Amino acid sequence: MPPHAVLISEVGPRDGLQSVKAVMPTAAKLAWINALHAAGLREIEVGSFVPASLLPQMADVADVVRHALTLPGLTVMALVPNLRGAEAALAAGVHKLSIPVSASEAHSLANVRKTRQHMVAEVARIVALRNAHAPHVHVEAGMSTAFGCTLQGDVPVDDVVALAAALVNAGVDEVGLSDTSGMANPTQVRHLFNRVRAEIGHRTGAAHLHNTRGLGLANCLAAWDVGVRTFDSSQGGLGGCPYAPGASGNVVTEDLVFMFEAMGVHTGVNLQALMAARPILQAGLPGEPLYGMTPLAGLPINWLGRATPHPTEQTQP
Repeated sequence: MPPHAVLISEVGPRDGLQSVKAVMPTAAKLAWINALHAAGLREIEVGSFVPASLLPQMADVADVVRHALTLPGLTVMALVPNLRGAEAALAAGVHKLSIPVSASEAHSLANVRKTRQHMVAEVARIVALRNAHAPHVHVEAGMSTAFGCTLQGDVPVDDVVALAAALVNAGVDEVGLSDTSGMANPTQVRHLFNRVRAEIGHRTGAAHLHNTRGLGLANCLAAWDVGVRTFDSSQGGLGGCPYAPGASGNVVTEDLVFMFEAMGVHTGVNLQALMAARPILQAGLPGEPLYGMTPLAGLPINWLGRATPHPTEQTQP
């Protein structure tokens, strides 16, 4: 990526859809993913490989992956909570696996019914499977509840750092940090990402931040300040962990793209096209509330993106 660029990883088709009661029809999912891709998003978490009895919203995930693989230049990512899910995802042909590993023991037991230690062992088995059968596939561990947990409360920083190191030792390519329950603040975000990067270096991955208490964008900016360059977000702010009480939506993709582009940070996303995808999402989930201040206010007059040069960039007098 250019030095003043970020990767926006759209997680709405997984994190967003698993959090609503309605089941979006497959055709509607495909239309929405097409629109997100047309807007310039180049990494999309298209679903999760979990039993349909637990998450009926994800019952068609293999069909969704099959379609997403036809979109040029798109990294197709899926969440896998265990080895069985990883086997199915690799068989479907995904480019990237995302494995949820909780920093909170209480959340880990609620979310995947395993202790943190057992999850690290499961991650090692998934990495071994990847190495044997699909070495080109990227493996990301998404560390949920890294900034606090509604079940456990505070999550010690040392626990997060130690778990990140254990996951790297298990063979993952990167470890992202997730504010699952929206408890983080900018100072905490800077501190935790700095601590984790000091431990695992370039394997420090994405910021997955929620807007539960209105600090989502502020926390993304704090993560940017300390070198994070991949950000998870969800169109319309859909999302939230069903096993973390009170965890409401993700950072709104439209607002995140607007913030970075207005700062002169390249996202590769066309905001007009992105907002044109909202009616397609709404048609697939009629009656579901969508969020976002940028779609509500509209774009500034003569918006071209990258409106403000980055402070280190030279401008003509």
